[in-house]
Amino acid sequence: MTQACASSVTEAVERAVAALDLDHLEQDYWAQNEFLYIPQFLPREFVEAELTSQAQALKPGLNRNYIPGHKKGGSVSYYAVREQAPQLIDLYRSEAFRTMLNRLTKVNLLLCPDNDPHSCALYYYTEAGDHIGYHYDTSYYKGARYTILLGLLDQSKQCRLVCDLFKDVPGKQPVHMELATAPGDLVIFNGDKLWHAVTPLGEQEERIVLTLEYVTNADMGAFKRLYSNLKDSFAYFGLRSVFKRAYSPRSRA
Repeated sequence: MTQACASSVTEAVERAVAALDLDHLEQDYWAQNEFLYIPQFLPREFVEAELTSQAQALKPGLNRNYIPGHKKGGSVSYYAVREQAPQLIDLYRSEAFRTMLNRLTKVNLLLCPDNDPHSCALYYYTEAGDHIGYHYDTSYYKGARYTILLGLLDQSKQCRLVCDLFKDVPGKQPVHMELATAPGDLVIFNGDKLWHAVTPLGEQEERIVLTLEYVTNADMGAFKRLYSNLKDSFAYFGLRSVFKRAYSPRSRA
């Protein structure tokens, strides 16, 4: 990636953050139990030119997986993104972006350790029936884990992010939402609080989403790290990708 390309990502994020009404968005985030949807956070034209194109270039290396009754789709891990799509890493590491997230969440969000394959990853829905069942983004870290989703491609009429706000919150009535994630749309939530899923992809459709993970404490016990890596191996990125990279000298540095 050229210096100009890196600069364009940084500048686009800074412009996008500066244009937001953060007071209003902060209120919405907390009123929705730590959930927020920002349509067109980044301009669609910019995303398609600078970010979606990189995700498309990584598509030949995706790992497809199928868990009956829960999940079907493809994924590319942080390790491949780091090596082949550094502009996505620039977005993940953007100071302006993380400052915005800190303001909304009222915590100091940290980058995930370099041996976490989920920290900056890509989800691909490319075959009819690709989906993810309802789940929480459970944190195995000693602190909380926050998920940010950025739409990169949405050529689907029925593949949607579906969310049930306030599930299992005493005294609150759940609120059901269904969202398309067009290029540039942003979703922010506390992984332990949002019950969510992705509905099945239709025939001749395609959807790509960038997922970014931040934590409040980057420490994780050895047993939970092993469990997390096993889950990521079978549900997302494949055994070879996760274990070969997670325990390589570079990842441990």
